[in-house]
Amino acid sequence: MTHQPQRSRPSQRGSALNFRDFVTDLLATGDAIDVREPVSPTLEAGAVTRRTYDTRSPAPLFSALTEGAPGCRILGAPAGLSASPAAPFARLAAHFGLERDTTPSELLEKLISAMKAEPVAPRVVETGPCKENIRTGDDVDLERFPVPLLHEHDGGRYFGTYGFHVVRTPDERWTSWSVSRAMLHGRNTLVGPAMPQQHLGMIHQMWRERGERTPWAMVLGAPPAALAAAGMPLPAEVSEDGYVGALTGSPVEVVRTETNGLYVPANAEIVVEGFISPDETAPEGPMGEYHGYAFAESKPQPVFHVEAVTFRDDPILPICVAGVPPEENHTIWGTMISATSLDLLRSSGLPVSLAWCSYEAATCWLVVSIDIRRLAELHLTERQLSDAVAEVLFTSHTGWLVPKVILVADDIDITDINQVTWALATRHHPTTGQYLYPRAPGIPLVPYLTEEETRTGHGGKSITSCLLPEQFEGRTRGTTASFHNSFPADIRRRVIENWNAYGFPAR
Repeated sequence: MTHQPQRSRPSQRGSALNFRDFVTDLLATGDAIDVREPVSPTLEAGAVTRRTYDTRSPAPLFSALTEGAPGCRILGAPAGLSASPAAPFARLAAHFGLERDTTPSELLEKLISAMKAEPVAPRVVETGPCKENIRTGDDVDLERFPVPLLHEHDGGRYFGTYGFHVVRTPDERWTSWSVSRAMLHGRNTLVGPAMPQQHLGMIHQMWRERGERTPWAMVLGAPPAALAAAGMPLPAEVSEDGYVGALTGSPVEVVRTETNGLYVPANAEIVVEGFISPDETAPEGPMGEYHGYAFAESKPQPVFHVEAVTFRDDPILPICVAGVPPEENHTIWGTMISATSLDLLRSSGLPVSLAWCSYEAATCWLVVSIDIRRLAELHLTERQLSDAVAEVLFTSHTGWLVPKVILVADDIDITDINQVTWALATRHHPTTGQYLYPRAPGIPLVPYLTEEETRTGHGGKSITSCLLPEQFEGRTRGTTASFHNSFPADIRRRVIENWNAYGFPAR
């Protein structure tokens, strides 16, 4: 059934809580471009988006798609890195309404402060922009949207690569917003993973144990801060909607779904809703994945039945074209993992000043900066420090996601991959600085895991120490030979001021 459009009340504004504002702001600042050239959702949009990651180009808004209903659009690389040396994380910062030149450490502190704040419950509204068009029953046809084929070897078209699932426990005490992909299976069905360790899988299992299907919705073109929070490994039974309210300082406006009593962001671009079958599965994949590889196998995954779809006029479908980093799995997911890991390690009393999932490492390692002055006060050996980090991190939900940890002293800027590489090459002792944790649980998607490790969900975890022996006493023998360390301040200032006069281009 096709419903008459509902009049939408003024929605929340700003790039953090309104995806349409987010896109408008990106276009205005040059972080996105409106692609008016006809582009096919079949591989071409994916290829353009992949190249924007590689070249750090603006996010492409495809406005003249050759497939899908007229007016539908696709936004690629919504959180890709920028080529601007002054604001490489501009698109990421825009997800939280922060300044373009926000630094990684500033961003992490913002995320952590919201974790410590009182949750701000969402505000229920009668309607919103996501209800401008409503299709139910036989009128549901997901193929009306420009669902892209992202990689040549993908097993199907992926509708959900930059959206989140909404599920709620049977007793209604916990609503989970969680990121997990969804492949088009039919005109009114999707198929995708719901691993037992994911909150989506946990809640799905609760409904299965009752012999019931799981009420479910998926939000695409969500408020950017909500999308980021949905990808954050918050503890079980913490509802992301309250965290987003604390993060943005405003309750998220939500509206009731048409069919199953869940609540979704009122100004989302597209909402699909229905249920997850308790026992029905279908082949899903293969797909180019966050670790940078695509494997030939498909896997049986739960089937999501769509009973209604609501959407804005001229809807925008955001996409992440997963693969070699950096892309959104690394910039968004990796950043949220960094924040929860840093908070966990700090709260445990360990001498940690920063934690960062290097984007270039495909969310497969976490670099931890150690405050060597505090380390000296604790009188720990390297083995004791590594074991303490492993005990805190590898037993947590956030630590389950990252198999490798690298420890470095706090004179290294761990958000700079070049400095991390230098530390790894010059400070790690290959025979004494490696600690293995084969029984620690971990995500089974890491490519190097054996079949046994994948099956059991254990193995492949390590901590690599790049701490020099004297740093456990609070000192470092050598000084860094660099522009900032090897020359007096007046010489550095003169060189910077005369850079153009020397004949070099502006930097």
